[in-house]
Amino acid sequence: MRYFNMPKDEYGAYVKKISPNSRLFPNLLKAFTVGGAICCAGQAVTQLFLLWGLDKEPAGTATSVTLIFLGALFTGLGLYDDLAKAGGAGTLVPITGFANAVVSPALEFKTEGLILGTGAKMFVVSGPVIVYGVSASIVYGLILWLIGLVL
Repeated sequence: MRYFNMPKDEYGAYVKKISPNSRLFPNLLKAFTVGGAICCAGQAVTQLFLLWGLDKEPAGTATSVTLIFLGALFTGLGLYDDLAKAGGAGTLVPITGFANAVVSPALEFKTEGLILGTGAKMFVVSGPVIVYGVSASIVYGLILWLIGLVL
């Protein structure tokens, strides 16, 4: 192909010419609206748990579990993909995005069986997040512990 031997500036101009223009403001508005709606729904769920007599901390835990369940359920029903198409990055930030990241690969590879399909692929996307999150928390905890020994 002739693109392999093309000078960098000529290739850059070519890429700029054929690339679609970014619709930054509408995409930001959609992401903010959808992400905000998910967070408002989470706050409404928290208020329901508080109304039903739970204290603040158990209500927060119950809300997290509920939102994870709903994110996984909506992913399984195919509704989360439609929401992500409409809201873009707004669906990634809340806890429901994490549930979607776990369930999507599991559903995609279920035809390969429970062990090699669903079990092995479930954490393809979220696995690194879990590993680095736990590792970072251990490192930060050790640093705080060492600071506590010095002070």
